[in-house]
Amino acid sequence: MRSPKEIALDSKIIEKINELSALGAVAPGKAGAGKAAETAKLLLGDEEVQALQEYGNTVSIKRLFYNDHGPVHMRTVALNALIMMGLLREAKIPTSLEKEECGSFDDSLTAVILAAGLHDVGMSVGRQDHELHSAYLSYPIMDRILAKVYAGNMQQRVTVRSLAIEGISGHMGGRAIYSLEAGVILVADGCDMQKGRARIPIALADHPKVGDIHKYSANSIEEVRILRGQEKPIRIEVSMSSEVGLFQVEEVLLGKIAASTAKSYIELYAQVNKGAPKRYL
Repeated sequence: MRSPKEIALDSKIIEKINELSALGAVAPGKAGAGKAAETAKLLLGDEEVQALQEYGNTVSIKRLFYNDHGPVHMRTVALNALIMMGLLREAKIPTSLEKEECGSFDDSLTAVILAAGLHDVGMSVGRQDHELHSAYLSYPIMDRILAKVYAGNMQQRVTVRSLAIEGISGHMGGRAIYSLEAGVILVADGCDMQKGRARIPIALADHPKVGDIHKYSANSIEEVRILRGQEKPIRIEVSMSSEVGLFQVEEVLLGKIAASTAKSYIELYAQVNKGAPKRYL
């Protein structure tokens, strides 16, 4: 059963897609009528996806004492990615599918939603190479959903599925990615580091463990904002209560941005205890 937070995020995701649609980015005059909106509804309501997300979170938190990698995290990443896709759209930056004349912005959004919603289901197997586990676990799910969304259009079904798999397999930053869409997934994942994500692992901790720095640094992150930039299309602002949060910014988020195809479109700022913001990018 979905939690109130998941339900609230579902509404925000659909609302964001409709907002992009109303701006003419998806289907002019038909808010929510595009492939992305249809895909989001199918994905968010899929019983198998929900089960994989839930069990992946159980493995992450209860077995590995790691941060949240479940349905709330994957929905948060989806929303982050949609916000960034919208900002890039406003800046008139084409997606890889548009630039290569292989699809529309709506197709790119569809791939991004699938990648964001499925990128961590491999945590149900384990942490090591979980991005690759996510890719093969996601394949039949994406095939099932895309068969409905792109009925009779095998070319777009294959194109969108391949793009989504690139986003999933490349979200850790350890493998080269080449599409803008996959680069957005990489950064959107890195932006989910607010303190609520580490609340349960910290409560369960009974003695120090390898990797504790991740949850304690995340616990000091008060807010992450994704806004329209002043010099570049996307501005990411991270506010934290203590300097331990800089680990998340410098060792996690900054590395993901550096590996992302969206790097040249991003400004990054971090602020400790409402002090002067430090600019990284």
